Amino acid sequence: MTVEEFVEQLRANGIELTPTQLEQFETYYQLLVEWNEKINLTAITDKKEVYLKHFYDCLMPLWLMPLDHYEIQLCDVGAGAGFPSIPLKIVRPELKVTIVDSLNKRITFLTHLAETLGLQEVTCVHGRAEEVGQDKQYRGQFDLVTARAVAALNVLCEFCLPLVKKGGNFMALKAQKSEEELQDARNAIAVLGAKLDRQATGILPIEESERNIILIKKTKETPNKYPRRAGKPAKQPII
Repeated sequence: MTVEEFVEQLRANGIELTPTQLEQFETYYQLLVEWNEKINLTAITDKKEVYLKHFYDCLMPLWLMPLDHYEIQLCDVGAGAGFPSIPLKIVRPELKVTIVDSLNKRITFLTHLAETLGLQEVTCVHGRAEEVGQDKQYRGQFDLVTARAVAALNVLCEFCLPLVKKGGNFMALKAQKSEEELQDARNAIAVLGAKLDRQATGILPIEESERNIILIKKTKETPNKYPRRAGKPAKQPII
């Protein structure tokens, strides 16, 4: 996807990028490639591929799963190189973003990235999701928690739902068919105080691959025992 195609495809979905936003995406790409030589951020470095499989992909929730209100407190768990939170923040600067990642080198990159792009109200937190989810500073504080390509859904729910405030949402971005994962996660969703709200499917242009977004609504407080200690959700998922 060329930059021109990126702009046109977003326009077709109701998003008109400003010259500043286009410049931010270009700088993001340059920094991603530059830092990727020092630390492992992404296997995708070709410009057209980054614009399609990272930038455009991360923005698909804006029309597939539009959010009803602004000034959203968003937490991105396991963001890696900043996906999906930084592309969303560029296009929706009113978002207040907290990024959680377990690798300090990535946090260093993300902090530098946010500063270089001139993004306000972006906080980068070094820590495992299991530990951050038990920290009173973050637990139950967010309107929306996102995760993209991090883990199976039943594991993700334990990472993310403790961070969501009652009435807020957890949004999982999945590439492949998500029905099987959703079936496996149904008990975890209920145990953690939530319910399936809705799903949406879209097609990534050019390569025409499927993208699935799952929105889970937090209906009551997550029991205090969750998330369990680091490593346990992945080794012994709630089933």
